[in-house]
Amino acid sequence: MRRTLARFLLRTARWTVVGDAPREGIVVAAPHTSNWDFVVMLLIMWQAEVPFRVLIKKEAFRGPLGRVLRRCGAIPVNRVQPVGLVRDLVRQADGDEPFLLIIAAEGTRRQGEYWKSGFYRIARRTGLPLVLAFVDGPTRTTGFGPTVVPTGDVRADMDRLRKFYADKHGLRPAWRTEPRLREEDRPQ
Repeated sequence: MRRTLARFLLRTARWTVVGDAPREGIVVAAPHTSNWDFVVMLLIMWQAEVPFRVLIKKEAFRGPLGRVLRRCGAIPVNRVQPVGLVRDLVRQADGDEPFLLIIAAEGTRRQGEYWKSGFYRIARRTGLPLVLAFVDGPTRTTGFGPTVVPTGDVRADMDRLRKFYADKHGLRPAWRTEPRLREEDRPQ
């Protein structure tokens, strides 16, 4: 039923979905400029019938919405003290089940200076690939691009992400954050 609902809603909203949903990996969902990004990503995952987990700020879990979010695969994140989050996710990824985690790498819907590096650290520690996913409001296109296996050369890996996301604008283009990690500014 989810698949039928997702297809209907995406078609009705005139969204074009490209690429194939992965079964395993760390999905980098960007640009993250609206709460609707989550809804669009949820629909494309339901359409593909792929189980997933997604990181969402813990404040969104208040009241009955928390139960709904957990049923959709959401994991609450304490953004003020995220201590142990990467370690816990790496432990889950090392289990026997396929592990697919969706992360809005920007960490916020507003424009910022840097992306959060958790997606990169989790991929490096688990050996899982980064799957580049996007929502592009101006073209009403969403879906999946290439898969990138992080090499440990942060600048080179992020150059690949920057190249892919260069023409992806999100739903609110003015709020887009350029793909960049703080680690890129540190001497090598």
